[in-house]
Order: sequence, then C-alpha cells, then structure tokens
Amino acid sequence: MIKVTESAAQKAITLINNNDPESESALGLRMQVVGGGCSGFQYNLEFGAGKDTDKVFEFHGLKVFIDPRSTLYLAGSVLDYNDGLMDSGFKITNPNAKNTCGCGESFNV
Repeated sequence: MIKVTESAAQKAITLINNNDPESESALGLRMQVVGGGCSGFQYNLEFGAGKDTDKVFEFHGLKVFIDPRSTLYLAGSVLDYNDGLMDSGFKITNPNAKNTCGCGESFNV
C-alpha cells in the first residue's frame, strides 16, 4: 500500500482540473515504475484515466492508478508535494529503494 499526502493530492487535483476543466471523476494520477535511469528504475507520473489492470486507490479525493508490477516496487512509498523556493515538485519516498543516483531521478532495489 502507498500513501499520498494531502498536499500531493491537492496539487494533483489542481493540475488535473487546470488541464481539463471538464474532467470526469475517472481521471487521476497514474504512478508507474519503469526501467531506465542510471540506477535501473525510474518513476513515471502522469495524469489521465487508469487501465483495466491497474489497482485503484483514493487519497484525499485523488484517484491513484498503479499497475500490478509497479505495486511491488512502490509498496510502502509516500508521494508528497513540496512547494518551496529551492525545491518544488512531487517527491516519492520509497523504503524499497536501496540506492538512488546522484540526480535523484532513478533508483535500484
């Protein structure tokens, strides 16, 4: 199971509504772990509808879609959003990541 903080959920909902003001309630955030990056895996976040095989979670009014393979890598992870002057954006804290690359964009397990 993952966790999404209230600030991350609110930012994602705002972005979904700004991109598609007529958005249906079926839209949400799709979290995925894909191969790539310096350390072997990287995160992919995108807004849209889930796929038939995705697991669906809901946090603070935000639907989150995760494919079955990514669920294994994301178990116990926390998605947060920081809106600071020097560090702004979504951040995933993953207890399964053994190492991350220097830029923080990829990880290995």
